[in-house]
Amino acid sequence: MRVRTPLALLGAALLVLVGPPLLSTGSGSDTGTQIPGLRFMVPNTPGGGYDITARTAAKNAEDAGLTHNIEVFNLPGAGGTVGLTRLVGEHGNGRLAMSMGLGVVGAVHTNKTPATLADTTPIARLTEEQDIVVVAKDSPYKTIQDLLAAWKKNPAKLPVGGGSSPGGPDHLAPMLMAQAAGIAPKSVNYIPFDGGGELLASILGNKVAFGVSGVGEYLDQIKSGELRLLAVTGPKRVPGLDAPTLREAGLDTEFTNWRGIVAPPGLSGAERDKLIGLVEKLHASKQWRDSLKKNGWDDAYLSGEEFGKFLDEQNERVGSVLKELGL
Repeated sequence: MRVRTPLALLGAALLVLVGPPLLSTGSGSDTGTQIPGLRFMVPNTPGGGYDITARTAAKNAEDAGLTHNIEVFNLPGAGGTVGLTRLVGEHGNGRLAMSMGLGVVGAVHTNKTPATLADTTPIARLTEEQDIVVVAKDSPYKTIQDLLAAWKKNPAKLPVGGGSSPGGPDHLAPMLMAQAAGIAPKSVNYIPFDGGGELLASILGNKVAFGVSGVGEYLDQIKSGELRLLAVTGPKRVPGLDAPTLREAGLDTEFTNWRGIVAPPGLSGAERDKLIGLVEKLHASKQWRDSLKKNGWDDAYLSGEEFGKFLDEQNERVGSVLKELGL
C-alpha cells in the first residue's frame, strides 16, 4: 500500500527481487515445481481481487507447465480472517496456500483475531494495484469534482462501498480521500462488502453513492459502460483509462494496494522452498507478464523472508494509520 498525506506515509516497499528468466514449458518435473494436490484458498467471495489473483495465478502456472490441477476454492468471512484462521490451523500442510493482501492485514486489526499473518509462512508478494472510484452509469456524479462537492455537503448521506472490511484497502482509500477533502473520517458512511462481486451489485443497484475497488476488478464493467470511472488513487493515471488521479482532482493523497501469497505455519524447509520456487517461476513466465498487463497490475515481486519483513512493516503501519484517522 502506498499512501502519502500530510499526516501519514503508508507505503509498499519498492524492493523488487528479480530472478533469471526461468520459464518452463515442460511438465514442471525437471524444474521441481510440481506440487500434486496443491490447493489455493481465496478468503473472500468470487469476483474479488483475491479471487481474480488466485485464479489467474493458477491458470498461468498450469499454462506454463509448472504444475497441474491446482484447486482454487473460496472461504469468505470477516474480511479474510476466517480463511486466515483456517490456514493457520493447517499446520505443516505444504499443499495449501492462500491469496491475500492489505485487506487481511487491516481485518486482523479491526476484528482482533487471534490468528495473525505472523503465524503464516510468507511465500511472495505479487502485485501492486491502484484503487478506483466508480459510480453506476446513471449516477448524477459525472466527475470526481461533482462527487466531492456532494460528499462535503453531507458525508453521512453518501454511502461509500468497498470490497474489504474496515482497515482494508477499500476502506482506507476513501478515508484518506475524506481526510484530504476536509471531511472527518469518522463521519464517512462506509459500507463493507466481502469482496468485489458483492460490491459491484450494490453499485449497479445504486445502494451506495460510489464504490472503491481495485482497478483490475472492474475493467470489463468500465469498458462496457456499466460503471463510470471518476478517479484513480495512485500516483499516475492508468494507461487506457480516462480518469484523473486524486492529486489531479485537488486531493493531496495517493494510495495503492498490494496482493500476495502465504502458506500454513510449520512447513519444512523443502516444502517452503518448493512453494517459493513455483511462484518465482510463475513470476518469470510470459503468461504472468501478460496477465499483469491485462489486469492493470504493477509487478511488485518480493519473496520469502523479505516478504515476511514487509508484512511486519505493513502490520505496524496499518495500525498507525487507523489510530491516526481515529478509526
